[in-house]
Amino acid sequence: MSSLNKLNVVSIGHTLADIRFVVNEFVGPDQEGVILKQSRGAGGSAANVAIDMRRLGLRSGIIAKVGLDSFGRLIVDELMKEGVDVSGLKVGFDETGFTIVVINGKGETAMYGFKGVAGELSPVEVDATIIERAKFVHIASLRIDTSFRAATIAKDMDKKVSWDPGRVLSMKGIRKLGALIRLVDIVLVNERECMNLTGKGDYRIGAEEIRDLGPELVVIKRGARGVYVLGDEVNKEFPAYVVPNPIDTTGAGDAFAAGLLAGFSRKYDLERSITYALAVASLKVRRLGSHEIPTHEDVMEFLHEHNL
Repeated sequence: MSSLNKLNVVSIGHTLADIRFVVNEFVGPDQEGVILKQSRGAGGSAANVAIDMRRLGLRSGIIAKVGLDSFGRLIVDELMKEGVDVSGLKVGFDETGFTIVVINGKGETAMYGFKGVAGELSPVEVDATIIERAKFVHIASLRIDTSFRAATIAKDMDKKVSWDPGRVLSMKGIRKLGALIRLVDIVLVNERECMNLTGKGDYRIGAEEIRDLGPELVVIKRGARGVYVLGDEVNKEFPAYVVPNPIDTTGAGDAFAAGLLAGFSRKYDLERSITYALAVASLKVRRLGSHEIPTHEDVMEFLHEHNL
């Protein structure tokens, strides 16, 4: 296979339209707020990671599902404009999913989501030929049967698999998700998802329980507190970089995941990859939009400025 046809990462999961509103503060029932700014574009974890990888200077593809409507066209147009390989996209007759994201003056978010056709991606729609071309396979917020099929194909092809279940899937717990976790090399969850999976209030104990199922690396994303990483070579808290006046935290976890996979793709060691990923996430929250992340050059300049 020509190196031009190879991909660093293929992301598999949801592609949604993000409709974003910036406000001073959230309002309660029977109150009216003023929208300061609005924008829209492609979102959903699979789209975010695929676009993030491109902006970091690497090659990516996506396996997901959109509807035959205006939101679907918006997503496809943006993915193609960013240079993401869309040959794994499927089109359904139901509506394209979307997320309404409201962001207050502190950078906090309130979201209302409609998954639409994104949640209908079935196991038979996972294109093995796209997976074959990739080094890493990132599965995000995707239903169990399709996730299991994608992970099985990837492992049969000796690909590295990262998995971010998202909050809804994490609530099914480790007993229902154990067979899937055993196929995964890297697990990325936030503290709430870790507790949902394991029932453990201490995320460090939860990480151990997840890792006992076989993943090489478990990363607990802790927002402004950074990440906790557990693996053969590491058992360590990595602090986040201080971000004054964050604008939008939407997609920060996806930015971290993309940064980590970009680091591994560039053959950085584990600690350097974590450092790189934290920088990507920190720079992302300074910008409006779920995949508005910096370029690789911006990240390296940021790390240089911080003597990292």
